Amino acid sequence: MTATLPDHILEEAADYLVRWQAGQVSDDDRAAHARWLAGSADHARAWARAERLMQNLGALPPQVALPVLGRKADPRRRAAIAKLASLLALAPAGWLVTQTQGWQRRTADYQTVTGETRRVQLADGSRVVLGTASAIDVMFTATDRTVRLIAGDILIDTAADPAALQRPFQVLTAQGAMQALGTRFTVRQDTGRTRLAVLDGAVRITPRHGGPGAQMVLSAGRQTRFSDHAVGAISVADDSIAAWTQGMLLADDQGLSDVLDELARYRSGVVSCDPAIAHLRVSGAFPITDTDRALAMLADTYPVSVHRRLGGYWVTLAARPPQ
Repeated sequence: MTATLPDHILEEAADYLVRWQAGQVSDDDRAAHARWLAGSADHARAWARAERLMQNLGALPPQVALPVLGRKADPRRRAAIAKLASLLALAPAGWLVTQTQGWQRRTADYQTVTGETRRVQLADGSRVVLGTASAIDVMFTATDRTVRLIAGDILIDTAADPAALQRPFQVLTAQGAMQALGTRFTVRQDTGRTRLAVLDGAVRITPRHGGPGAQMVLSAGRQTRFSDHAVGAISVADDSIAAWTQGMLLADDQGLSDVLDELARYRSGVVSCDPAIAHLRVSGAFPITDTDRALAMLADTYPVSVHRRLGGYWVTLAARPPQ
């Protein structure tokens, strides 16, 4: 996905994407698109890149989508296609390869869109807060209680099961299972890793392919990441790890690029910074419910300037010129 694709192929992918977004897709269009996809590996790669772009933007910016109405001859449409093709060419590789779950997210029991949080009470009384762009399935049976995290992050406050049942409560991710032991904890699904932070109680971690020796219990005040084979290093966690449930991002001497990566999860589009300032140390409390305000706070507090393109869909922070 990081390799350069020819401009004409990116433009062809952008052309199809604009048609799909405008709902102007005939049976002939679908057949032509299928033939185009099968035509070469570059076509498939370009289309995958286009799909990931839209999954991050949520929808085409109006200034790109509207010109499709004059599809055959309108010069605005050609400008729109060129603009989309440049986005496909320039988008950061790490952003384009963000893991997506497609139909699983669309059919999940509970889900949120970018920038949204949602509070849910489950049938047993347990409470779940879903973070931005998150999705879960809930499966309660006579023998167990299971929440499957498909995407994003959740905060879970488990309730005791009735004495007659005493069903274990577990959360499943792509990397394994976490069994709650009277617990309040957060879980995030990252690409190839699961993040777990235990705020109360304890959680037993079982990596999917880790074997008996890989299982461990994480106690309150600890956090870790684990793969499908092993649990990683353990570090300190506290309630600030769940500040997102209150609409805030707390940074304590973090690199600017890390703070921006987190803010980017709460808005459509791209947020990045010049590598020259990526390691600038940042501390503060920033509102994730108003990411434009959070960016303005960074510019007011630190020697950085905020540059916006495409109506704010593409944001870059750079070093502020000396006064």
